[in-house]
Amino acid sequence: MNVWQTLPSHFLSLAPMEGVTDVVFRQVIAKAGRPDLFFTEFTNVSSFASERGRHDALARLTVAPTDPPIIAQIWGKEPAHFAELAAALAELGFSGLDINMGCPDRHVNKAGGGAAMIKTPELVIACIKQAKTHTDLPVSVKTRLGFSFVEEYQTWLPLLLEQQLANLTVHLRTRKEMSKVPAHFELIPEIIKLRDQISPNTKLTINGDIKDRAQAEAIWQDYPAVDGIMIGRGVFTNPYCFTTHQPTQAELLDLFHYHLDLYDARAAELASSGSRYPYEPLKHFFKIYINNFPGSKELRAQLMEAKSTAELRQILKNS
Repeated sequence: MNVWQTLPSHFLSLAPMEGVTDVVFRQVIAKAGRPDLFFTEFTNVSSFASERGRHDALARLTVAPTDPPIIAQIWGKEPAHFAELAAALAELGFSGLDINMGCPDRHVNKAGGGAAMIKTPELVIACIKQAKTHTDLPVSVKTRLGFSFVEEYQTWLPLLLEQQLANLTVHLRTRKEMSKVPAHFELIPEIIKLRDQISPNTKLTINGDIKDRAQAEAIWQDYPAVDGIMIGRGVFTNPYCFTTHQPTQAELLDLFHYHLDLYDARAAELASSGSRYPYEPLKHFFKIYINNFPGSKELRAQLMEAKSTAELRQILKNS
């Protein structure tokens, strides 16, 4: 049995988010209340295939003790590079690999990866086949409804389902829509029908505008044939979103300190190998912990001026 077959009949996962779901933040979410399945942030298959980029790729593919089961989220456009990385993932501690065919980032798309793959169906098939041929791990795909038009799902999703994937995650928007419009929940019945007709053994995961467990359970009540619900930006509203717990201000501050401790440990680990863990991206997380209480906006403004975790801790101590 592969990992997808061992999950609950209805499961929750944390969406792969670049610069967010790295080994540190996954441990934060695990402490708050982990999902049934984790994904890494994106790893470029061509980086892994090059001597120059492999160190960074392996850093992205670090697995913490609290991670398993975890799926490696990978992207690119070179079938041979998919084969090379696929062959290495099991020994790195992963339970599967997921090919990103939905990322809307213009730099990723310009390189031919992410959502741009929707435009290159023959290349898509080649990349999936190479990945499946060179690993015993289950291969899955995360994608969008289409690149420019919603109607593209009618031909795009069947193409993917014909590859007999272990799981298909569908973000219910097009690349053009980004996150500027509501997710197209009205299409869930049609997507279920396609899955059942073409590849009934493929798990179906839905993503987009789903904030927490309560909302996920409401979707399952309406559409019980949906196997998984993937939550992304909901963790920025509540890092305990995979549970029913509503954290107190004190609990969020404790979780913030835990995040800082993990950041420092990871920074020291990378420094010992001649690399570094950048500080600036840490600022993206401040609003998760410092929000919705009197003076939170002013406190965040102070934190944004800090240059180190030591300064952050001092500001928090004085607040």
